[in-house]
Amino acid sequence: MRSFRPYLVLPFAVSLVLLASSTFVVREWERALVVEFGRISEVISQPGLYLKKPFLQRVIKVEGRVINYDIEPREVITRDKKRLTVDTYALWRVSDPKVFVESTRGSRQVAEARLDDVVYSVVRDVIGSYELMEVVSQRRDEVIEEIKRRVSSQVLPLGIEVVDVRVKRADLPETTEQAVYARMRSERERIAASYRAEGEEMARRIRSEADRDAQIILAEARMRAELIKGEADAEALRIYRRAYSMDPDLFRFYRVMASYAEVLSGDVRFVLTTESELLRYVKEGWRR
Repeated sequence: MRSFRPYLVLPFAVSLVLLASSTFVVREWERALVVEFGRISEVISQPGLYLKKPFLQRVIKVEGRVINYDIEPREVITRDKKRLTVDTYALWRVSDPKVFVESTRGSRQVAEARLDDVVYSVVRDVIGSYELMEVVSQRRDEVIEEIKRRVSSQVLPLGIEVVDVRVKRADLPETTEQAVYARMRSERERIAASYRAEGEEMARRIRSEADRDAQIILAEARMRAELIKGEADAEALRIYRRAYSMDPDLFRFYRVMASYAEVLSGDVRFVLTTESELLRYVKEGWRR
């Protein structure tokens, strides 16, 4: 059995340590900075395996992908003195790794803290120059673009690029929201009352016009009926005269019979003398 020889293992271990301390890997989503004696000597943006001076150089890696930073909701005041709770987020990435490391020491937390301050300051200033309705609807896109442009220009000294800044929500504070809701409800009730009053006035006008038209139609109908009745009576009189002129006795007989039908059809009792003209044809009938 061979004996253990430590003098052979030591060079191998030293070689591994030297190899590990003299090489580093840069992945596709990373940017690497080689620092020598406290100064950045090289910036590597391409992925691969690289060499460095062991124990003399160190490597700082920064994220190269787009980072989503959700900013804490805060209150701002619009130009018309309305309070809004604005919830925003920013998409950013490192555009200049050297400047980024020099300004933030390569710390994402430091960069996002600075970005948070810049975004809040810009959002407060921009929204403060617009009225509430412009922010939430009328000029919303214009507000967002102005915020993005101003934030991008202010974070350039940090070596980062702002890809986008968006307002997720812009809500009224709860107390203001209740007051606005009450005011909107009062306004809607006032408009509804106005519509109801206009509707009732229109209904009264329509009913008045309908009643007037009905009276006119009824009056015209009655007048027409009287005209027709008068024409009918005149025609009847002409027929009666013509019949009387053709046979006066027959016409007289017809009139008496019509009187019988009208007088004797009811329960009224009459006391007549035998010489009454009404009983003339009755007596003549008995004689026959």
